[in-house]
Amino acid sequence: MKVVDILKHRGESLTKHHLEIKELMSPAIRDYWSDLVNKANESPILHWFRDHSMVPAVNEGVKPTDQESFNLSDEALATFNELHEKLDQEIHVGDWVHIEQERINSFGQVTEDMQWIHTDPERAAEESPFKTTIAHGFLTLSMLSKMTDSVDADNPLFPAARLVVNVGLNQVRFPYPVKAGNKIRTRSKLLKVTPIKKGIEVERELKVEIDGVRRPGCVVISVVRLYF
Repeated sequence: MKVVDILKHRGESLTKHHLEIKELMSPAIRDYWSDLVNKANESPILHWFRDHSMVPAVNEGVKPTDQESFNLSDEALATFNELHEKLDQEIHVGDWVHIEQERINSFGQVTEDMQWIHTDPERAAEESPFKTTIAHGFLTLSMLSKMTDSVDADNPLFPAARLVVNVGLNQVRFPYPVKAGNKIRTRSKLLKVTPIKKGIEVERELKVEIDGVRRPGCVVISVVRLYF
């Protein structure tokens, strides 16, 4: 939660509930409650945020800021409504991708991570608990753009969007290693859609499925922004 949101939340809570809190106080403390509320109103920090239209003072109503006032284009609104109807649903299943040893070696060379658990099949067969080499976790992560059709110009996941920007990942986990020779694909579940200026922010749970394995190879919360 942002600092502004925290202050706003506290201002709203004090406004709505200070009378109820006062009734629960002992008489000795109750006499000081009004002074406490008045001092909160005179807080320099709250005054600054109030003057900048970022948070209301105590006993004032919440007013929308300029940052919250914007209109979506027809294309953005249509996409928002369409996605909103699919919340908590699986919206995409990618094609299977073969993770062969050559791909693992190439990724190791690019990232300069040539640990034997990834690149030495003979040693891995003898010493690794998996009895084979495994893909780098970041290799699996790097495949998400392809496996969610985010880079397929002929089959875009959000066709109405003019531009899709990767904002980042809120969580990343690697529950089970992807072994050399495995096939993997990504299943996408829609978690949240939020209107933003000139577009929409979309949060998805991306789960990397390993063919024939119960546990996923990777689970992330992806955040992207669609601009129209």
